[in-house]
Amino acid sequence: MASRFVDRAVIHLTAGDGGNGCASVHREKFKPLGGPDGGNGGNGGDVTLVVDPNVHTLLDFHFRPHARAGNGKMGQGSNRNGAAGDALEMHVPAGTVVFTEDGELVADLVNVGTTFVAAQGGRGGLGNASLSSKARKAPGFALLGEPGESRNLVLELRSVADVGLLGFPSAGKSSLISVLSAAKPKIADYPFTTLVPNLGVITAGSTAFTMADVPGLIPGASEGKGLGLDFLRHIERCAVLVHVVDCATLEPGRDPVSDVDALESELAKYTPGLGGKLDERPRVVVLNKIDVPEAAELAEFVRSDFEARGLQVFEVSTASRKGLRELTFALSKVVEEYREAQPVLEAERIVLRPMAVDDSGFTVEADPAEEGAFIVRGTRPERWIRQTNFTNDEAVGYLADRLNRLGVEDKLAKLGARPGSPVTVGDVQFEWQPSTPDVHVHLSGRGTDVRLERNERIGATDRKEARRIRRDGPDGGSEFDAPGEDFDASGPDTGFSEDSVELDR
Repeated sequence: MASRFVDRAVIHLTAGDGGNGCASVHREKFKPLGGPDGGNGGNGGDVTLVVDPNVHTLLDFHFRPHARAGNGKMGQGSNRNGAAGDALEMHVPAGTVVFTEDGELVADLVNVGTTFVAAQGGRGGLGNASLSSKARKAPGFALLGEPGESRNLVLELRSVADVGLLGFPSAGKSSLISVLSAAKPKIADYPFTTLVPNLGVITAGSTAFTMADVPGLIPGASEGKGLGLDFLRHIERCAVLVHVVDCATLEPGRDPVSDVDALESELAKYTPGLGGKLDERPRVVVLNKIDVPEAAELAEFVRSDFEARGLQVFEVSTASRKGLRELTFALSKVVEEYREAQPVLEAERIVLRPMAVDDSGFTVEADPAEEGAFIVRGTRPERWIRQTNFTNDEAVGYLADRLNRLGVEDKLAKLGARPGSPVTVGDVQFEWQPSTPDVHVHLSGRGTDVRLERNERIGATDRKEARRIRRDGPDGGSEFDAPGEDFDASGPDTGFSEDSVELDR
């Protein structure tokens, strides 16, 4: 049973997430200050499309449209970095064109072995060993891994052929390619026998070229009628288009001239996704089935009309094989001229130039949805937000320092931001509190930041005063414990006068 031909598929790709960094401190006997030793997380795996000569259809993507690469592993202590996620390679046939959901051309995969990274894996987060500095000797935090890229792409297969056969249903296109090459298409005496493109390799002298037979066209094919719209893209790469005309048709209202005019009209209306115009390609007219006497007379009658248009005309018969040799060598000549006219692709000289790893540009603008709020956009700020663990105060303080060094706070101040103004960066919104510039980072506990601390703990002195108040009342207390008050030592049994008593305070 022949395999099903699929030339269009929508795929949903997800690259692997980067592994989180590790926050750990080296512990060893007799080394109280071992320092940070948290390793970095591994990068997520990429999803790559690879052109495979053994693949001829997009059938696998039709049944399995979802694909995901492996995630990176988390970093560990003792400076052990996490392993990178497993990359995913997806094999596509030569001639695959990649589009976004909006119809934007992303890649044209023609040559065998060509690769295209369809979804980029997330970068792994840095461990605290990589984050240590003079200000932070032993960071109590690590950066999170970035999520992998998720994309929905449209794959379309456009056959890589030099010659494309066009014509109405049952014009003899499949018969023509079967006698010129070793292709074995399905041939029958009813319309739309050909439901999938057929490719054949033809040799004329020292020149070899490929020929594509697409399903028959009818008026309105460029607008989706019949099968033409689905398969017109298979002739976009062709160097020459061949109009195969049935001179023996008995359908009323049809003749070779009107058939060619209808085909030319559909070519003019169709807009190729790879650029260029189909009606600007070299064209050849093949008057087929001249083994029928009436067809031979009709072909001889209309031949001059096509030649007056500047078209090459060939009278052939696939049954008697008349005129096939002349047609083969004429097509090979047109293909050679097309190939010679193409620019010679020279090997690109690889020059290594240092490039900035990140784009430091960012923008700050007022939030139209909320008065007094601001939105920060930029590659770095948005990536830093994704890398920050907001449950760790020290990590949040590190984020604030990075945004301050980048100039985000200065930009916010110039735009009139006030303390407490809502600021949105990426998917996170927070209340802006300006940092104090040029201030050394105060030492604090691991995973904390003194700028974010809200210390409400009661000290020992306050606890003692609270106990005294509970015991003696706010104005109470013993006479000896109340400083600044005179002591009255008079009494019936003392025998001392008031003036003779001196107390050592």
